[in-house]
Amino acid sequence: MDIGVFWMYLLVMFVVTYLIRVFPFVIFHKKIENKYIRSFLAYIPYTVLGAMTFPAVFFATGSFVSAAVGVIVALGLAYRGKGLFTVAICASLAALMLDLAEIIEPYLMNIVDILDSFL
Repeated sequence: MDIGVFWMYLLVMFVVTYLIRVFPFVIFHKKIENKYIRSFLAYIPYTVLGAMTFPAVFFATGSFVSAAVGVIVALGLAYRGKGLFTVAICASLAALMLDLAEIIEPYLMNIVDILDSFL
């Protein structure tokens, strides 16, 4: 990449990021009193974090199926009120176990075929 193009990209990213952060302070000079707008704004960080994280979960593993199993396990444990650490570990283990099963399965089938040939 040309160094001039790099600095141009960096400048554009800086301006866009700066405007997004400064824009609300310029528009709203006083405290927002409306409780509905305040409650809506309170959920924005969680919504953005979820919107950025959730799609990436399905591409974190090599298989969509193992990723989906991890998400299902995570949603089930979170619904039951388990803690974040427990949910993350169990979902990761579920996806890992399924990935390992998919890797080992052809070898197990070869062993079964070899055993069948002897019997």
